[in-house]
Amino acid sequence: MGSFSLMHWGVVLLLVLLLFGAGKLPSVMGDLAKGVKSFKAGMKDETASETAVLPDTAGGPGARS
Repeated sequence: MGSFSLMHWGVVLLLVLLLFGAGKLPSVMGDLAKGVKSFKAGMKDETASETAVLPDTAGGPGARS
């Protein structure tokens, strides 16, 4: 189980071209890029919501009793 050589990558590229075709490959890669951007945006939104300031419920100087 060594690292991949240039020949291995050539075979992989040939198989990808055979499976998807040269015309369809740019649209597949575009869809992949959109998915990655959407994932990153979702992770950023999740992080922002976790660090959002929660309202004070401890009964500070303006709290009603």
